[in-house]
Formats: sequence, structure tokens, C-alpha cells
Amino acid sequence: MNTNKLRLGPLPKSETVKLTFVCPSDLKAELDRYAALHAQTYGEPVDAATLIPHMLEAFMARDRGFRKASRT
Repeated sequence: MNTNKLRLGPLPKSETVKLTFVCPSDLKAELDRYAALHAQTYGEPVDAATLIPHMLEAFMARDRGFRKASRT
């Protein structure tokens, strides 16, 4: 197990809804690299498609403008 800590921690179990999106091939390659590092760090295989919702959720949770707009 890798001793590095990633901003995106272990993945929680949750109900899912399928969503399809298009991204540039270089972004897909970076997502695949992140997924490989995440799997190495936390000892569970994971693919980019599984990580994307959690990454977006973390991004939105830290976006002050979004949180402020959501409260009004």
C-alpha cells in the first residue's frame, strides 16, 4: 500500500445514477493515472469512471461561490 495521501480519500458506498460525458483524451489519461494511484494508495481497484463523481462532489463542496449561491 502506498503511504501517500490523496485529496480524494477512500470511496464511500452510495446509490448511483448513470451519466455519460465527453472529455479530451489527455484528461482521460490523467484520470486513468489518478485511478491507478488511488488503487495503489488505498489497496482497492478503481477506474476513472468511478472516481469522477467523487472528484466532482469534492470540487463542488470546496467551491465557495457555489456554496454561497446555494444558500441564497
